Amino acid sequence: MSRVAVATTSQLAADAAREVADVGGNAVDCALAAALLTINTEPGVCALGGSAFVTIWSAGDDPVTVDGNVAVPGKGLRDEERKHGAVEVSLDYGGGITTLVGPGSVSVPGTLAALEDAWKHYGKAPWRAIFEPTIRATREGFPLSAACRYYLGYSGDLIFGRSDDGHSALHRDDGSLRDAGETIVVPHLADTLDSIATEGARIFYEGEIARAISDHCRTGHGMLTLEDLSSYEAVERQPLITQIGAWRLASNPPPAVGGSVLAAMLLACSNLGGEDWDASDLEQLIQSQRACLDFRQRHLDLADDVGPEAARLVEAARGGQLLSRWTSASTVHTSVVDDSGNGCAITASSGYGSGEMPAGTGLWLNNCLGEIELNRRGLDAGPPGSRLPSNMTPCVARCDDAVLAVGSPGADRITTAMQQFLINYMQYGMSLDAAIAHPRVHVDTSGDVVRLKAEPGLDLPDVDLPVSVFPELVMYFGGVGAAVYDDNEGFAVAADPRREGGIFNPDA
Repeated sequence: MSRVAVATTSQLAADAAREVADVGGNAVDCALAAALLTINTEPGVCALGGSAFVTIWSAGDDPVTVDGNVAVPGKGLRDEERKHGAVEVSLDYGGGITTLVGPGSVSVPGTLAALEDAWKHYGKAPWRAIFEPTIRATREGFPLSAACRYYLGYSGDLIFGRSDDGHSALHRDDGSLRDAGETIVVPHLADTLDSIATEGARIFYEGEIARAISDHCRTGHGMLTLEDLSSYEAVERQPLITQIGAWRLASNPPPAVGGSVLAAMLLACSNLGGEDWDASDLEQLIQSQRACLDFRQRHLDLADDVGPEAARLVEAARGGQLLSRWTSASTVHTSVVDDSGNGCAITASSGYGSGEMPAGTGLWLNNCLGEIELNRRGLDAGPPGSRLPSNMTPCVARCDDAVLAVGSPGADRITTAMQQFLINYMQYGMSLDAAIAHPRVHVDTSGDVVRLKAEPGLDLPDVDLPVSVFPELVMYFGGVGAAVYDDNEGFAVAADPRREGGIFNPDA
């Protein structure tokens, strides 16, 4: 039986990983079980009809990232059938966001394909065993988390009231939104998951579930077709490797942009370290975010081929030229390591949610075409089948006899949350808990004016940006979860206080 340490978004999900470990699952199996549970029990924050990346670094092998990112829909459609069925909405969440929802915002989901690929090539436990905790939780009902309730307070009616089954799952009979801790049962979801556990992911991409999804989207003038679903495949990619001190960090490679932006941010701050952050350190951190996020907006988000531009960003940071050039939502994450030295990190997202749930499925669909802060091309995102931009960057790192799995949710805050955790842990030598809980900053480039957003407790430098200091640590700044196994020191695990989180440490 494997001994595993788990950091994920809820204790229910951590317990799912432990259950799979008890039947012989390795780090990958346990990460898949926890991720599957949290994807399906964090309504509003995530859903199975979205995207996921799985980074795996098994002991003695090279690392791999399984790309299950969403893809541009529309195969088999005429030009005049495209770019319809989306509605623009504005939310006060995170200081104000605008996004597109409805059938026209839905892209081709890849989460399930990525999970199945990772299981087939790197798992040990039975496929059904990975699903059993989630089937049980969705059939019996699960508590609404505080993080979900916080987001649904802004989006519960405007977005997630768009489908009858979705509305009834989240609202009481009088139409009021359920509170944190109340039991949620999503109609039909457990049955859908049971079918997938029995027949595999193909029923989602080719069978009756696929038809229900494509029929729903096309009826609402969206672009997702049955051909889009049947032709979708997860892709195994060689991760981007970055040396940070004594650690080698494997992160998400192009065509996703998150890993390259994170690597550049870390390399631009590679000289930091010492006792603790001071104002000059924070100034360098802020400048690294400004430079990298500006580069992303100017060169990565609209690039036809992300690879060469991403390489240019990383080389500029590695060569020290990046900072000298500067002149002026919704995700979940699971990290698991085991005592064989294997590490697995899974980040999944469904954007801000389209609000669409095909009748009889219990599956909320993504709005990744409409997630404007990440997909700046909008509904005209490229040829059908091409991957959309992604900021997700689940990471696994190695140093001597230690393996670290880490990642974060947080839309466009993922890379900045990860940057600060990794610097805290690898360069300032903070404990895992302290490195995650330390206050963060984020340079927000999503609006017309670049702004600095910060948590309290930092000695902020003078900057030529409007500054917003939040009154407390909040989920806006991400939700880092990390697990470490060291041959000499055993396990360490920590979840972010900004979200409820759930952990399991066999050494505790």
